[in-house]
Amino acid sequence: MSVSLFSARAAQGEKFRNTEIEYRNPPGKILDMVKAYVRAERAAPVPEQPLPLRFIPAAELADASGVATVYRLGHSSVLMRLDGQYVLTDPVFSERASPVQWMGPKRFHPLPFELEALPQIATVVISHDHYDHLDKASVLALDHKVGRYVAPLGVGNHLRRWGIAADKITELDWWQSVSVDGLQFTATPAQHFSGRGLTDRDETLWAGWAIESRDARIFFSGDSGYFGGFREIGERLGPFDLTLIETGAYNRLWSQIHMLPEESVQAHIDLRGEVMLPIHNSTFDLALHDWYEPLERAAIAAERQGVRLVTPIIGAPLQVNAPNETEAWWRDAVVSGEVQLATDL
Repeated sequence: MSVSLFSARAAQGEKFRNTEIEYRNPPGKILDMVKAYVRAERAAPVPEQPLPLRFIPAAELADASGVATVYRLGHSSVLMRLDGQYVLTDPVFSERASPVQWMGPKRFHPLPFELEALPQIATVVISHDHYDHLDKASVLALDHKVGRYVAPLGVGNHLRRWGIAADKITELDWWQSVSVDGLQFTATPAQHFSGRGLTDRDETLWAGWAIESRDARIFFSGDSGYFGGFREIGERLGPFDLTLIETGAYNRLWSQIHMLPEESVQAHIDLRGEVMLPIHNSTFDLALHDWYEPLERAAIAAERQGVRLVTPIIGAPLQVNAPNETEAWWRDAVVSGEVQLATDL
């Protein structure tokens, strides 16, 4: 299938759109979603005991030297040490992924660091404006430490409205690149949507990101359904030493915008990735699957496809070019019986 992988605004209405689908929720589909939530029977929507977590010492964060390393902080927040500087993706450090902190999905685990111990962040990379990826409180708490924000088109409007200096914000269209302190950031197509309220649907762009340092090439997927764009990204910007791929918050009813775990593994293959780290799981309950299912299904699919999967616990360092072997830690965290997989998600 031939696709044109450039962001496109509709002729009227000034909306961004996907390249392969037009994602909409007609009344019939919304009704199906409501029925799915009402009928859902889950054994473990949230963990029954504290998840394994490594607290990152402040002294460790203060030393930016050394090889390319990533720390998974939770959900899609990943701290990367590249070329002696830090890059942070989609910082969401609030207790809830929600417009308000008195309701909404609550995090499963504490932060693996003290917020004030975070070092200077050369670049914050934002994938899109949904609340579980763009958190106002976290952005404002971090801003005094941040040198540059790199985001898809339109997302800077949120940041400027919150008081972030305009000269710290770079907004890119798909396939556009910017160099920040020697690191190269390229916005890549994704199949998703945007909006933080009832009236701003698709007014800002959504994107994945290719990040290149002197000795590492990393792909950060943001949110996306599986689509032909991953192969094009791999051909144009790959191969990648490490892919950080969305693996969670999925369901067949909305698989066009959130990949199933088996599709996440295939996206990694399409991207020409060497090692895959599944993200977007194990922090918030955002769908109908059990909390551990994304990792279990991804592990099964990766073994079947011959993909090297790494699943470090939250806060553990992972060297990009020499990743250590990791354990299926989620299996030990399941208390009430064996890991079970749903078949209709």
